[in-house]
Amino acid sequence: MRLRSYSRSSSPLGGEVSNARRSGTGVGVDAVGVILCRSLSPSPFTYKKELGGRGNRGVRRTFGRFLLNYVLRSIKILTRECGVSQSFRNQLAQATLRAEPAVLKVLADALRWIVLKDFVKDYSWPELVPNLRTAIQSSNLIIQGMTFEWSTVNALTVLQTVLRQFQYFLNPKVQNEPVPVQLEIIAKDILVPLQATFHGFVDKVLSSQNSCHDQLRKDVVVVSFLLNFSMRSYMPSELGPILPSFCLDLFRILDMLSLDSASEDGSLLLLKIAKRSLIFFSGLIPSIVDSSFKVAKQSAYVSNFGYLSERIISLAFDVVSHVLETGPGWRFVSPHFSSLLDSAVFPALALNQKDIVEWEEDTEEYIRKNLPSDIDEISGWSEDLFTARKSAINLLGTIAMSKGPHLVASNSKRKKGDKSKGKQQESSTGELLVIPFLSKFPMPCHGDKASSKIVQNYYGVLMAYGGLQAFLKERNSEYTSSLVRNRVLPLYSSCPFVPYLVATANWLLGQLSPCLPEAMSSDVYDSLIKALTFPEINCINCYPVRASAARAIVVLLENEYVPPDWLSFLQVVVNRITNGDENELSFLFHLLGSAVEAGRSVISHQVPMLLSSVVGAIAKHFPSIPDPWPQVVERGFAALSAIIKSWEALLVDQDPEHNDAEWQSDQASIAKSFSSLLQQAWQMPMESNVTTEESTSLPPSCLDDISTLLGLILNSAINENEIEELKVPELLAVWAELIADWHAWEETEDIAVFDCIHKIVNLHNRCDSTNFFTRRIASRLSPGLEHSIIADISSFIAKGLMAYPSATRRAASCVHAILNTSQFSLQIEDVKQSITTSFTQAAFSHYKDLQNKPTALWKPLLLVIASCYIRYPEIVERVLDEVHGFIIFAHGLAQISSNTFKSGLSSVSEIKLAVISLGKLVVQFLAFPSEHSNHILPECFASLMEAYIHLKEVEEAEAQESDSEDIDVESEEETSYDEDSEDDGDLEETHEEFLERYAKAADELSEVAEGDMEDGQNNMLGFLEKIDLREEILLLLRRHHQVLLKSQAVSPNLVQQIMSLFPECTSLQVH
Repeated sequence: MRLRSYSRSSSPLGGEVSNARRSGTGVGVDAVGVILCRSLSPSPFTYKKELGGRGNRGVRRTFGRFLLNYVLRSIKILTRECGVSQSFRNQLAQATLRAEPAVLKVLADALRWIVLKDFVKDYSWPELVPNLRTAIQSSNLIIQGMTFEWSTVNALTVLQTVLRQFQYFLNPKVQNEPVPVQLEIIAKDILVPLQATFHGFVDKVLSSQNSCHDQLRKDVVVVSFLLNFSMRSYMPSELGPILPSFCLDLFRILDMLSLDSASEDGSLLLLKIAKRSLIFFSGLIPSIVDSSFKVAKQSAYVSNFGYLSERIISLAFDVVSHVLETGPGWRFVSPHFSSLLDSAVFPALALNQKDIVEWEEDTEEYIRKNLPSDIDEISGWSEDLFTARKSAINLLGTIAMSKGPHLVASNSKRKKGDKSKGKQQESSTGELLVIPFLSKFPMPCHGDKASSKIVQNYYGVLMAYGGLQAFLKERNSEYTSSLVRNRVLPLYSSCPFVPYLVATANWLLGQLSPCLPEAMSSDVYDSLIKALTFPEINCINCYPVRASAARAIVVLLENEYVPPDWLSFLQVVVNRITNGDENELSFLFHLLGSAVEAGRSVISHQVPMLLSSVVGAIAKHFPSIPDPWPQVVERGFAALSAIIKSWEALLVDQDPEHNDAEWQSDQASIAKSFSSLLQQAWQMPMESNVTTEESTSLPPSCLDDISTLLGLILNSAINENEIEELKVPELLAVWAELIADWHAWEETEDIAVFDCIHKIVNLHNRCDSTNFFTRRIASRLSPGLEHSIIADISSFIAKGLMAYPSATRRAASCVHAILNTSQFSLQIEDVKQSITTSFTQAAFSHYKDLQNKPTALWKPLLLVIASCYIRYPEIVERVLDEVHGFIIFAHGLAQISSNTFKSGLSSVSEIKLAVISLGKLVVQFLAFPSEHSNHILPECFASLMEAYIHLKEVEEAEAQESDSEDIDVESEEETSYDEDSEDDGDLEETHEEFLERYAKAADELSEVAEGDMEDGQNNMLGFLEKIDLREEILLLLRRHHQVLLKSQAVSPNLVQQIMSLFPECTSLQVH
């Protein structure tokens, strides 16, 4: 079913809402659908059939979601281009207030975009707050027993939609951003009066567990959201006096909570209330620790709870961690440390039956939840840990890092002036309490089973040690070595192994590897290699053991550990890849890539063999129907890409003449294997016995990694025979079609594609006598159609020009490469017009979006149009004239070329390109004068001359810099750093300092987001480099000095500079 495009002329919504109200049916899918479709489509009854009737509710809800997508797209366009009418937004708000539950969220989501623009940003909808207040006061649960007009839950949901916009700072660049006026008004007019109502709701919810109060429970959940959104970033002044009352009601809910009844009817809403309450409290530092203790101490029974109950325990731990990070909070919590460890934290860490079941049934989920590599920094302010075990580890690390009392030996006396002695004697809770507590649990003995209490507890001990990484970093290395030697490594020599403990020990060694001395790392490495080859035992799946060992070895290598025998290590990994389980290939590929990165200078000669093993493993797992590829194939391509990048980086660092023949031989061999692999990946499915529709659907998977492989193939092809042997045209044809339809813009993935485009242009310039780059061929993905590699690549580049900032810059670099440095002939008129039109339209469209605010992205976008204009001026003029943009382009190019533009031209290539383009514009305006061109001509000429003068300055500076490269400057060595200043102690950051740092960081991030970088801008000119700019400008001055030099835009100082650069024109001066 096709959607018709909306009409840009807005019209009133009609009387459907009032008709629905008179009929007594409420505003359901029927009325809402017709209302919204009439406002956004020229055909008002297009969706009447699908939306109407008394059919299946699931079908109606599905169509409601379909309608939401249509409405959101239309509303976004309306709010961006011309705004929505007052009538439309009021009718949509009323429809949301009367909507059935099935479509309430759909309409609230649609309303959110209008609220963001008209209420939050523009504040052009001031009547929204009084109307909402009236709707809440006259809703069904507020005026019970009387005639009501609105639904309470609907009114609160609309209010939630409004307040959701204020949960984050609206302008994070402002250091002390005031509370928005709109939020203060909502707090005063709605939230403060709502407190008494909320208190009554809580009384009724706690007094009875009957399902008749489900509506009240929903309202309590929504009000909890309202509080959270209102105070998450700001603190309205009106909420301060009533905050204790709100908190007291939430405390009552938590005190009455019993997770044992989580499976009973109606309890889900209570759990949601508890969850929202704990999220709210974790953002504050009130006296709520007692309630959190009660919830956290239920962790002993976590194996019997569902996800939501476990999440609540996790949040309880997080709340205690938050409180502990403050001075008053530490004084409140510290007396309870022993009780917390014994009855809450450690029970959450110990092995339970749920872990064993998850180990067998879903190993990946077990590893994600129970061997948490994402806990890199222990802090009370860590968020979203989600599992009770992760939150307990975080809390334990926070407790261990808290400072305890001073320990001063009786026979030690502090000398006068000795400021460090007291600091050295200061102890921590980890040393005084946590380590002794964990030491009381003995290691398992021979024959202990997983079900034994000693194994379960020691599992918790290993987990606890993993949370002490920050604490152990502050101890000397021998302290950590002793702990690992005595409490961890013996597990690897016990017989039989206990897989649950060994996997956890692997994870622990990975966590502690940064704290270990180099001598200890060797023993750790031997133990991890042993675990990597750990076989199945007693019908227990040992995949987590091997996976965690591989991850720990990666961490060890990243910490610059060098295995004693690289060849033996690589043989172990390659043998596992060749003969191991398919499920293990993913982490083995990652391990191999990390090994090549760490030992590339030692094992570079082994790279061809390693790549051959990976290619063979990948080739075994291509599915018969290629969409999508399995994870093992994607991880395999990632490993190949990582290995190639490391290998190529090593070659760059080496002497160019070092084993050049051997390197070329290796590269040729690798290129052949990659070519065969890509042919199998892209072409074999088309030749198998599958339907035509299936065979033409190739996945866009791994395009970044495949582009790296393809780049190596292109580099190795040095003549026509090798191009044909490696099937370069065929591979590029498929690859170009895949990137032409690219939509998943992501910087880490796109950069390899842009690099490959440059390599394609270089290959074409080296050897492309058959013109496969521009030749039209039959499409492999769309039978019956023709395409060309250049057209598909240009489509990708045009989309890149409109993507995120760094993609815009890389795409601009590719435009210059194709137009200015490539040698292909654009004699085919449709190809010439197509790529020039697409580049110009994309660049100008993006520039128009940014035109109102000068930004660093102006430069690459306007220089793209400049390159197109230099090469094909007629096409650019025609394309821009269609949108009245030629004068806009000329004005923008003059702006970025002037001396006053902040992010102006910097490199020689940029300046030359702008000078050439401005010169052509000046000639064009002189040849075809008009009212607009006469206005812009002086500005273009002034910027032309300023840019040329700047060019001479940059060239002179570069020449001086080149001459001074041999001067040895040792000023850095003369700079000394007073390390003793660090002993003054760490000062706690004040609130003002934090806000200042926060605003500065946000501003720096915005600068990065604007794409203020220079990658790819130094090789833009190509054949344009041959143009003699001085001669061109001199000719222009001689022919048109009477017009150009007498303009007011050309200052006397500029004229004087021109004359100094062009003394031949002194006699032509008119000033």
